Amino acid sequence: MTRRKAIVTHEDDNVASALTALGRGEVVEVEIGGSLFEVEVLSDVPFGHKFALMDIPRGGNVVKYGEVIGRATRDIARGEHVHVHNVESLRARGDLRPHRQSQNLT
Repeated sequence: MTRRKAIVTHEDDNVASALTALGRGEVVEVEIGGSLFEVEVLSDVPFGHKFALMDIPRGGNVVKYGEVIGRATRDIARGEHVHVHNVESLRARGDLRPHRQSQNLT
């Protein structure tokens, strides 16, 4: 039995999560929708961090758990580490909610 080094949580995801620290040049096997794929890691990826399963263009959505979790702040290549240096979070951001106009309660 081969120990998995990364996991994809939903078949619509465009990132995988490292189950162990991954080194640049390492080839990682991931399962997506019952099919196995290999991805060469282009940069070191710490345990628990994400790497791209496909090229993600600047401004493109980063998808994990089948949900958009962020937006690429620059082009991200397949196999590249995906983290705060190249993704803007779109989760739990009050500044992205539509602002309500103040109501005069007096």
